[in-house]
Amino acid sequence: MPECVVIADDLTGANATGVLLKKMNYKAYTVMNAERIELSILADCDCVLYPTDSRGVEAQVAYNRVYNVCRLLKNDGVKIYSKRIDSTLRGNLGSETDAMLDCLGENYVAIAAPCFPASGRVVTGGYMLVEGIPLHKTNIAIDPKTPVKCSEVSVLFEQQSKYKVGSIFMKDLMYGKHYLADLMKERVNEGCRILTIDCVTQEDLDLIADAVITSKLPVVAVDPGVFTATLSRKLIAPTQKREKNKILAVVGSVNPNTKVQMEELWLSQRTYNVFVNTRELLEGEERREQEIARVTKEILTECERNVVSTVTGDGIYPENRIDFKPYMERYGCSLDEVTGKINSGLAEITYRIFKSEPTFKGLYTSGGDVTVSVCGRFQTAGLSLRDEVLPLAAYGQFLKGEFDGIHIITKGGSQGGRDAVNRCITYLKEKLYI
Repeated sequence: MPECVVIADDLTGANATGVLLKKMNYKAYTVMNAERIELSILADCDCVLYPTDSRGVEAQVAYNRVYNVCRLLKNDGVKIYSKRIDSTLRGNLGSETDAMLDCLGENYVAIAAPCFPASGRVVTGGYMLVEGIPLHKTNIAIDPKTPVKCSEVSVLFEQQSKYKVGSIFMKDLMYGKHYLADLMKERVNEGCRILTIDCVTQEDLDLIADAVITSKLPVVAVDPGVFTATLSRKLIAPTQKREKNKILAVVGSVNPNTKVQMEELWLSQRTYNVFVNTRELLEGEERREQEIARVTKEILTECERNVVSTVTGDGIYPENRIDFKPYMERYGCSLDEVTGKINSGLAEITYRIFKSEPTFKGLYTSGGDVTVSVCGRFQTAGLSLRDEVLPLAAYGQFLKGEFDGIHIITKGGSQGGRDAVNRCITYLKEKLYI
């Protein structure tokens, strides 16, 4: 039977959440005809999504629909219950959340984390922003069917729910999962059944999910799908044995866009970065080897505490850019040969990290020449291409060689918006069940 039950207020929302779950290789079914569905049909799926078509109906009607579906689908084997809500907080947020809480029992708590980073929906200071604009100042305020004229998430729930609502803010997320878990339990002890939580990035959602697991509170995830997917990734084991997989990003591009993208990644997700002094890779074999060994050692020393590590050429900052002419004259070689020494140095660092620490299963490379050098050093026969993460960012796996099956995303340094690398790393996390 399904381990994740998602009750959505409309079909498109159910399917959108189902796609997020499918990306992590869970088998997800959307129920579209309740009269013809038999529970036995759901026996082989991981996640069931049930749209109630209740966004625009009266609150009591919405309550009844959600309660009845929850009663139908609740089961001792379910690990995650989710109330999928609109990403702009339209509809019967309170009554539908109440229905699930009433159906599941008085020990359940609703965790509302209505953040959808990829769509520009974030919550900070208790207020929802859409692409940086307060919700009540967007077109959602004049929606002809379900307008939302308030940006404060907790207020919207308080207006619609019979239960006490508590808030947890960004400042509370600064102290880690144990602090956050204790704060959740404190709010519950104060009588709160619904907790609204600030969330801006995927890293915030990971932290909230970790805190929920640490707290051991039985919860209903109330969100537009990303928080539900995050909890699923952490609580529902895939068919194959879960491993402590890690990701390495290797970035050699000096395009200005790369700097913006990497800084966005470092702000959005917990990472450990080591800058490569690229000049050292050109200063003779001894200094080259020292730099390769230094970077490799730093990453390996810290990787146990970090899921994502990044190795970044210092040339992303203009003040570190190298004048290659003196090196071309010194070695009597072409520009391509000089830059090739840098790329091969980054490839050697990558190889030594993967060779020394087998839990590295995911790789992101930026810059075509770096990617070629890495694939050459790994002696892979090629890439089995699987998907387009975003335009000009390809996902695949190594074919043959010592590291057959390693997951890799490649992207040109100039491609994508400021969140492009962040999205690629999140995609790898989903594929590796991290």
